[in-house]
Amino acid sequence: MGIAKRKAGMKSPGHINEDFQSPQELADASSQGTTGTRRHTSPFAIALALQLVGTLPHGIPGLFNPWCDYCPDDEPHNGPERKLARLAAHLDCAPELILVGEAAGYRGCRHTGIAFSSEAQLCETGLPRLPVEPRLTRRHILYRESSATVVWGALEDLHLSETTILWNALPLHPHRVTDRNSNSTPRKAEMDLGAPAMHILAQAFPTVPIVAIGGKAEKLLKTMKVPTFASVRHPAKGGTTEFRAGMRNLAKSLPNLRSKKIDPAQHPESSVPHIL
Repeated sequence: MGIAKRKAGMKSPGHINEDFQSPQELADASSQGTTGTRRHTSPFAIALALQLVGTLPHGIPGLFNPWCDYCPDDEPHNGPERKLARLAAHLDCAPELILVGEAAGYRGCRHTGIAFSSEAQLCETGLPRLPVEPRLTRRHILYRESSATVVWGALEDLHLSETTILWNALPLHPHRVTDRNSNSTPRKAEMDLGAPAMHILAQAFPTVPIVAIGGKAEKLLKTMKVPTFASVRHPAKGGTTEFRAGMRNLAKSLPNLRSKKIDPAQHPESSVPHIL
């Protein structure tokens, strides 16, 4: 029995929506762009997205699931089905890098379904594998997320934006029950909910280095026993310069890693190197 089924009052993982359950429907919704530039998401990425989301509970007060729960602030077309299709498209690449943060936030993943990504990015410029979209929320101005801007800017500068997957150790959005537009520090029991998906993602790309963004993500991945190659400074709270420097150093090491499996024995969770 899964974690979610053991929690009283928690809805079972794996349920998306009665009207949106088949991989074919997700494939149709994942088709991006206009007729002349339409991009179809691969069956592998669709299956992976469904598998990841299938491990996560939903309907928990104070813990929002972007791919299953409905946010009253979102436009009707930006429901969980659209976010799930967006996630599948994001996963549809031959990754060189997996960057992992701590948890989803109210300015970003809650509304986009993609870690370190904001409404402003999707509506103004689009993101790799994702087209420019109409407004995602009913807010009077676009949601912007400074860390998302820094992360994608660094990936673009290093020519890694098309080959990087972004994820959170806790993919759900922890918030105060009385204020959905807030971020809360996840409790231990909540963090445990992200471990199955994290392991599935790592196993899907066993040769791809996993890098923690920030000390909190690093500690969580260690607790989850996920082999982690390195960590970089989180760009928030004055960390932008250090984050960019860490990413530049990380990019220099990638050519030597592309054909090598990341061996947990060589990179034990207890001694994650910091890229400075």
